[in-house]
Amino acid sequence: MIFLLTLMTMLSVGHATRVKEVAAVYGVRTNALMGNGLVVGLARTGDSIQNLGSIRSLVTRLQALGVTIDQNDVRPRNVAMVMVTANLPAGTRPGSTLDVLVASAGDAQSIEGGVLLMTPLFAANKEQIAVAQGPVVVGGYSVTSGSRTKVKNHPTTGTVLRGATVEVEIPSALDVLQATSFDWVLNNPDFTTATRMTTVVNESVGEDLATTVDGGTVRVVVPVDWMGRQPELIALIESLELEVDRVARVVVNERTGTVVIGAGVKVHPVSIAHGGLTIDVARRTEVSQAAPLSTGTTEVVEQDDITVKEDSRTLEVMDGSTVGDVVTALNQMGVTPRDLIVILQAMQSAGGLEAEIESK
Repeated sequence: MIFLLTLMTMLSVGHATRVKEVAAVYGVRTNALMGNGLVVGLARTGDSIQNLGSIRSLVTRLQALGVTIDQNDVRPRNVAMVMVTANLPAGTRPGSTLDVLVASAGDAQSIEGGVLLMTPLFAANKEQIAVAQGPVVVGGYSVTSGSRTKVKNHPTTGTVLRGATVEVEIPSALDVLQATSFDWVLNNPDFTTATRMTTVVNESVGEDLATTVDGGTVRVVVPVDWMGRQPELIALIESLELEVDRVARVVVNERTGTVVIGAGVKVHPVSIAHGGLTIDVARRTEVSQAAPLSTGTTEVVEQDDITVKEDSRTLEVMDGSTVGDVVTALNQMGVTPRDLIVILQAMQSAGGLEAEIESK
């Protein structure tokens, strides 16, 4: 069992964070693009002949170029069908280039050394936004020798650096130069953080421009003397610093035995008795032999042996200023990671742990 305890020292009192890290202007966002394409030029590590999708796609591409070819005549191993994805940042104009991620969609062993053929990329509304092509860079490899194959990282996934070119004008959800106000949306809604951001903006700009709409939104009105210079106002607000309020939280993952403890978690003195009850059930087979000169028969009899063992542990009083102190004491008691998770949950129920426990 692997146990990983990460004591995170998050933002504490007096540690400021820029607005850019905690909030973003509503309407300014990235968009996902996706397409289906082919990677060629592989060293017989592409899709097998059982993958008819790759063969059909290759034949369709060749026929579109005027090549007369029948699907039954194609037996390539240097072609792989791939899914191509990219993120379209806000403010992207035609001619801008994007990095694309290429992942095998068939049974290819590796796309190392391949070249992505021209692939249209579509938005969620099925509108073609960009076109991608170029050499694929793979951060792994696959080597086959006889019956043995050595694989490093993921050779079926790669990237094409600056491989996609935006072809159309992207309408913006927010006309920055015409906007009279901006809504800043917090990444983690919190009334305390939103109120602090409002105060910081008003104190920095010198006017009562910011208003806390709710726990996740701060509205900033553009002053008259800033009209036409809204991007400068946004840049100014992004650079402002504020103290972010964090929720005291302990995240546990019972599957992996992981416990992540955030800053601000408080503990109170508690008494913990930790023990273990083990029940072993063993089945053994015996032969029952009949007495001499009797009419009985020899029978096979199943017998169950049940052993109950309880570990003896003493009652420990945990009195620490942090959860780290309590965890250290519990480790000295020989507590397993999964037992630790149960104990932390019980501590919260008993009022000894002031934090939210989130289970993953």
